[in-house]
Amino acid sequence: MKITIAKSRRTAGILLVECVVYIALFAILTGIGTAAFYLCWDQSQAYIDATDDITAALRAGERWRADVRGATGKVSIENTPAGELLRIPRGKDQVFYSYHNGAIRRKLASANSPEMLFAKVNASQMSTEVRNGVTACRWELQLAPRRPETQLPLLFTFEAAETTP
Repeated sequence: MKITIAKSRRTAGILLVECVVYIALFAILTGIGTAAFYLCWDQSQAYIDATDDITAALRAGERWRADVRGATGKVSIENTPAGELLRIPRGKDQVFYSYHNGAIRRKLASANSPEMLFAKVNASQMSTEVRNGVTACRWELQLAPRRPETQLPLLFTFEAAETTP
């Protein structure tokens, strides 16, 4: 009887140590899995933010191109103390695109307040040039990334030609 009790206690002790080892391994694996999950979550959110910025830039660029194509007069660019200003005549009204303090705004002359297109812009440059008798406008835009995980430079170039001479 004495020998049987000793064997069962030794076996019970080994099972307790095994249980503690399994719990420790489970905790380590759960910690690694949680860290990997949150790393992927942050990267996924950074890509979502970048695609939102790309979509907004493409929509703004298409709107800018439509405004340039719909110009009824000469498009002009002014460098003011406040920043760059693109003036697009549109019938009796005018459309203004301005770049000031890292933000791009679009404003109709008849409107009270400007519309914010982008709040965080690293660089914006608008230019015009004559190509074979046609005035072409170019807008080069560099958006600031919203998150440090985004490693893609958000650079865009939009071109449009005035349809009226």
